[in-house]
Amino acid sequence: MNKKVLGVFALAMINVAAIISLRNLPMMAAYGLGAVFFYVIAAVTYFIPIALVSAEMATMLPQSGGPFRWVGEGLGFNWGFFAIWWAWMESVAWFPTILTFMAATLAYIINPHWAHNKLYMLLIMLTVLWGGTLLNFKGMALSSRLSSIGAIVGTLIPGGLIIGLAYLWIISGHPIQIEISKEALIPSFEIENLVFYSGVLLGLAGVEMSAFHAQDAKNPQRDYPKAIFLSTAIILALSILGTLAISAVVPKEKISIVEGLMQTYQVFFDAFHLQSAVPFLACFILLGSMAGLSTWIIGPAKGILASAEQGYIPPWLQKTNKAGVPVNTLIMQAIIGTIIASAIVLMPSIESAYWVMTVLSVQFALVMYILIFISAVRLRFKKPYLKRPYKVPGGKYGLLLISAVGIFSCLFAFLIGFVPPQQLETGKLWVYESYLLLGFLVLSIPPILCCLGRQDAWKKNPFL
Repeated sequence: MNKKVLGVFALAMINVAAIISLRNLPMMAAYGLGAVFFYVIAAVTYFIPIALVSAEMATMLPQSGGPFRWVGEGLGFNWGFFAIWWAWMESVAWFPTILTFMAATLAYIINPHWAHNKLYMLLIMLTVLWGGTLLNFKGMALSSRLSSIGAIVGTLIPGGLIIGLAYLWIISGHPIQIEISKEALIPSFEIENLVFYSGVLLGLAGVEMSAFHAQDAKNPQRDYPKAIFLSTAIILALSILGTLAISAVVPKEKISIVEGLMQTYQVFFDAFHLQSAVPFLACFILLGSMAGLSTWIIGPAKGILASAEQGYIPPWLQKTNKAGVPVNTLIMQAIIGTIIASAIVLMPSIESAYWVMTVLSVQFALVMYILIFISAVRLRFKKPYLKRPYKVPGGKYGLLLISAVGIFSCLFAFLIGFVPPQQLETGKLWVYESYLLLGFLVLSIPPILCCLGRQDAWKKNPFL
C-alpha cells in the first residue's frame, strides 16, 4: 500500500476488520439493555485511550517491532520483551476460546448435543489447532487470502443476518425476552456482574494493530482521531445490536456463552421455517473463525521475532523454513495452546472452561497495555524531541489523563477477573483462581529466563 493514501474511512475499516467478532456477543447478552452500558464504558475508558496512545507510539516509532520497540524505547528493552511476550501469550491463550466456539458451532452441523461433550470438544479443538498450525507452515500468502474471504463470509454476513432477523422477529410480533426500561439500562454494580467487563475488553482488544497504519494516513493528526471515533461507533453498533438480537429471542437464563450465537440462529430459523439453513450458516461462521485463527496463529509468532535482533530469544526459536515461517515458534505455541485447552477437562463445565481461558487471555493483554501507557507518558516527558506525526490531544497533561484512565481500567479488569461469574459453575474458588494465577505466572517465566540469558549466553550453549 502506498504511503500517505489512507483516509478516515480506510483507517476505520482496518480497525473494524481487526476487532469485531461474533463469538463475543453471547457473553454480554444475558445483561440485555445493561450490555449497552458496559460497551460504552469500555469504549471510553479502554478502547479509545489505547487507540489514541498506540497511534502516537506507532507514528513516533514506525520501525518494526510494535509493543517491543514502543515499550523498549520508553522503559528499556527488557520490559519491551515482556510486552511483546505478553502480547504473544494473549494470542496463545485466546486460541482455546475460539477453538471452543468452533467446536460448538461444528456440533450444530453434526449433532447439537455434542456441544456439551467434553471429549468431542477437546478432540475437535486440538485437531483444528494443530491443523491450522501445519497450514501456516506454507506462509503468510495462504493465511492472508483465507483471512480476506473469511472476514466477509464468516463475520459480516452472519452479523448482518442476526441483526436483520431480530428486526423481522420484532415487527412480526414474536415475544421479546429482553426487559426494556430505564432500570434495565443501568445494570446493578454487584461484583458478580462486573466480572463480565473482562469479556467486553477482550472483544475490543487489538486496536494497537491498526495503529501501525497511522503513519500511512494523509493527515495523521486530523484523520486518525476521526477514524478512531468512526470505528468505535461502528464496532459498538455491531456489538450492541448483535448482543441485543440474542437477548431479544433467548431467555437470559438459557443463553450459553459458548453456543449462544447458534442458539439464536436456531430460534430464528425455527420460527421462520428455515431449519435447513442452520448447517450452511454454521459453515460460514466456521470459515470466518478459521480465517481469524489462521491469521493469529502466524501473526504474533512472527512478531516475537522482532526481539531476535536484541538477542532475547534463542536461535532454535528463530528458525524459519523456506516460506519464512518460524516453525519452531508455531510448534511451541501450539503446545502451550494444547495445555491451556486442557481446562475444558479440568473445569466443571465447558462454559466455565471457556470463561477461564477468556480471562487468562485478557489478563496478558491488560498488562501489555499498562506498559504501553506508561511508556508513552515517559517518552513524552523524557524524549519530547522525537517526531510525532500524531500526538494525543491535550499536550502532556492530556496524555497523562488518558493514560491514567486506561491504566485504571486495565488494573480493575485484571483484578476483577479473579472473581468467577455467579452465572457460571466454576467449581471451587481456589481451583479457579489457581488456574488463572499459575497460568499467568508460569507463562511469564520464559521472558525472565530470556532476559537473563540473552545475547552471549545463547552463543555459548551449543544446544540452544
